[in-house]
Amino acid sequence: MLPECQEILLENSDGVLTLTLNRPHKRNAMNAGLVKEIMSVFESISDDRSIRVVVLRGTGGNFCAGGDISDMNSTECDANGNLISAEQAAWHFSRLFGHMITLVNKAPQVVVTLLEGAVLGGGLGLACISDVAITDKHARFSMPETSLGIIPAQIAPFVVSRIGLTQARRLALLGERIDGEAARELGLAHYLTYSEDEMQAQLEDVLKHVKRCAPEANANTKALMLQVGSVEIEMLLDSAADMFSAALQSSEGQEGTKAFMEKRKPHWTL
Repeated sequence: MLPECQEILLENSDGVLTLTLNRPHKRNAMNAGLVKEIMSVFESISDDRSIRVVVLRGTGGNFCAGGDISDMNSTECDANGNLISAEQAAWHFSRLFGHMITLVNKAPQVVVTLLEGAVLGGGLGLACISDVAITDKHARFSMPETSLGIIPAQIAPFVVSRIGLTQARRLALLGERIDGEAARELGLAHYLTYSEDEMQAQLEDVLKHVKRCAPEANANTKALMLQVGSVEIEMLLDSAADMFSAALQSSEGQEGTKAFMEKRKPHWTL
């Protein structure tokens, strides 16, 4: 069951969960409440293969303007009600965001981002961990942290993984702002669109292709790919062989191969 949320909007339809960041007065900048709600949603669907895709987007013509600076600078109380320092509160907020982006990155569902308006800081980080990113030509991408005297602490590893060290250094150390076309060229986004209607049409095409693929096979493929570079190659290939043989004997594998032989679509596409 999906959780009740205040900072995000949820719509679940035909295997597609649309998660909309809903702080338009802040260009959907993330406070602790919003981050916790995203985590709660992804935790609630971690074993739910009926949800094939999660679409992340923002309200008010913006995707996400990063972290809410005013929230970062506030003091708070610990679990025992003791006041903690602003520095400690900032540390907790930073790591909370890191836990959230790691959780979304490892989600078994296909994660699609619709990028328009502000795609800044943590918003750019979310774009970097999406499986498919669709951008508007006029979206504004930036890592502005260094211009504020801070660092892109939790998103830096994901940006490097997405576009490589050389380009990540340029974006981070210059605080340079680029548009959707440049973002597509860098590999931040996969598809470039020029209007809201074109973005929706591209999304529908992506969803059509996702639904051709078996949900458990997609989940396992994603998990395998995320281990590349962190697990020794021979160990990874042994694990991949285990996963392959298990998949071939699974209900999905049996249905998929049978459908191929019978020249029909497997049941998950219907």
